[in-house]
Amino acid sequence: MKFLLFTLVTRVPDPTTGRLPGTRERLRDVVEQARLAEDLGYDGFAVGERHEDPFLSAAPPVILSHIAAVTSRIMLFTAVTTLSLLDPVRAFEDYSTLDNLSGGRLELIIGKGNGSAQAELFQVTTEDQWDRNREGYDLFRALWASESVTWSGRFRPALTEAKALPRPWQPKIRIWHGSATSRDSVELAARHGDPLFSANVTNPIEPYAELVRHYRERWEFHGHNPADALVGAGTAGFHVARTSQQALDAYRPIFEARLALARRLGLPIVFETLDDFVARSSALVGSPEQVIDKVGRQHERFGHEVIHLSAERDGRPEIDYLDSLALFQTEVAPELRRRIPSRPLATGVDAAQLDPLVRTETSGVIP
Repeated sequence: MKFLLFTLVTRVPDPTTGRLPGTRERLRDVVEQARLAEDLGYDGFAVGERHEDPFLSAAPPVILSHIAAVTSRIMLFTAVTTLSLLDPVRAFEDYSTLDNLSGGRLELIIGKGNGSAQAELFQVTTEDQWDRNREGYDLFRALWASESVTWSGRFRPALTEAKALPRPWQPKIRIWHGSATSRDSVELAARHGDPLFSANVTNPIEPYAELVRHYRERWEFHGHNPADALVGAGTAGFHVARTSQQALDAYRPIFEARLALARRLGLPIVFETLDDFVARSSALVGSPEQVIDKVGRQHERFGHEVIHLSAERDGRPEIDYLDSLALFQTEVAPELRRRIPSRPLATGVDAAQLDPLVRTETSGVIP
């Protein structure tokens, strides 16, 4: 199994002190979180894309390029790249540049995006976002695969023998399709033989497990080998401590702050108590043994090989936050890697093509 730390670069008041961090401070925090993730042995670091408060993650390729410059081994993920909002040519240029700067450490998770701000900022609505996502993906794939692309569609000018630069480092990039509830993304992934990343963060795991089951059905329908289907899954919360009570005590302020925010915004309340949240959601909050067992139970439903975990401190004392990240890597991750084999990340990277410096730097990432 592979493990990613994930951030949407949320900028909210500290749930303990009430202090609101500055924008530059939050962005620098993210870079340091990525460095720490690499030092501790996490497989990847993922940056989402949102275009509204309270998120600062409007430009993932910029953030990930900075992270690429200060790391050497960890894989760099988008979670997700909202192709429904982007010009696919511009997106290709950004991510091909990042792919070169990182020495082929890039993997994309794409999706339609959500949030009301995108309709106002980009004039993309629920009526056309799926078509935009599908069309953008098809063009993005074509640009990555070929130096000469002739193409026409609904949402951008046509291309005739177009050559987009720079050409990517990876001849073929793995593109995951992120989905919380929609079968449209699942169908697109299955049709193209791409992996699925289930958001798995808001509800109990049952609807997400049903979505994964549907993905595997559609995968076979489109003629792919069932053994080749690849699934990743998110987690709704994350804190591991020596004992269950220590983990619950550390996570309780985070849960209560999120619950209060949801009530203030009039959002549906799915889990009324922390105990219910830990029991029925995908959250990994507990002792190492409890977390290992819960991931094993979820794997029985999902068959997933990759998990993303929150990178955020969320107001926890720094020592608790650091201990949780380290304890996961020393006692949880090794056992899960032993129990749940997984395929390598960055399958597009051919080690024989890498120069000696990059080959040495990436050797710890690709098993």
